[in-house]
Amino acid sequence: MVLSLLLVAVGFVLLIFGANWLVDGGSLLAKKYKVSDLAIGLTIIAFGTSAPELVVNLIASTNGYSDIILGNIIGSNNFNLFIILGITGMIMPVTVKTSTSWREIPVSLFVAVLLLLLAHNFYVQNSAPELSRIDGIIMLVLFVLFLYYVFTQLKSDHTSEHITSTQKPMWQILGLIIIGLAGLVSGGKLVVTHSVAIATELGVSEKIIGLTIVAAGTSLPELVTSVVAAWKKNSDIAIGNVIGSNIFNILLILSVSSLVTPVAYTSGFDQDIYILIGGTVLLLLFMLTGKKKRIDRWEAALLFLFYTSYTVYLVIKEF
Repeated sequence: MVLSLLLVAVGFVLLIFGANWLVDGGSLLAKKYKVSDLAIGLTIIAFGTSAPELVVNLIASTNGYSDIILGNIIGSNNFNLFIILGITGMIMPVTVKTSTSWREIPVSLFVAVLLLLLAHNFYVQNSAPELSRIDGIIMLVLFVLFLYYVFTQLKSDHTSEHITSTQKPMWQILGLIIIGLAGLVSGGKLVVTHSVAIATELGVSEKIIGLTIVAAGTSLPELVTSVVAAWKKNSDIAIGNVIGSNIFNILLILSVSSLVTPVAYTSGFDQDIYILIGGTVLLLLFMLTGKKKRIDRWEAALLFLFYTSYTVYLVIKEF
């Protein structure tokens, strides 16, 4: 088991560096063709920090590990919402724009409710709970609509940005992208394979492994990005990274996973989705109450302590 733990750690390192290299390469490519930093942040960076979840889920899908697939995404979203926003908010109170309060956070809430409804096949009677390929198509269409919304927001932003072209040669840029993808694929394979091996050896369910170890590990890029943003007092990046990643994780990653192989759903995940929904509602209340639309340090501490306690409860209950 020690070897499996070591290989999982190596896998996480490859995922983190792979995501960073992919983001760096993509950013350099975009800058080379004079695409704005805002466009890069809303597309390449958002995808890059969610790339570990995507790779892990694709590998889990091809091997039929439904609990790893669901545990990774639901756990990652809860980790993003409670732990990452909790840590960033304790470092520096997170203030958000009014548009985020009224648009992106409600979209994130809608997506979480939609996941619960689709998983229980609300439009099909007397069928086994699962995310079918039809569900995958529905989520993918909604993801395309979300991207359309993002790009319409870019067009409506009349702020001019000075964009400088990068002097990096194309072979270096493509090299970063290729190495980044290789790191993601190999890291994802190590994490999935050896997390399942650890679960089997310890007698712990794949669901718990997915909700804890895999979810926390694949959320490390979001954690690093948001903490650095909070430290630099860039609240928009800190909360935008979390909310954007949560929308990406469900609409893109779960849709692709279910298109590869329908994902069997167990009602044990209901509790975790309820927590995700409740946490998103709470975040919306934080934004709409008080003189400033922000997460204060005590509110951030509340988020962090709640989910830390819940995770400890899950682990203790498993044993």
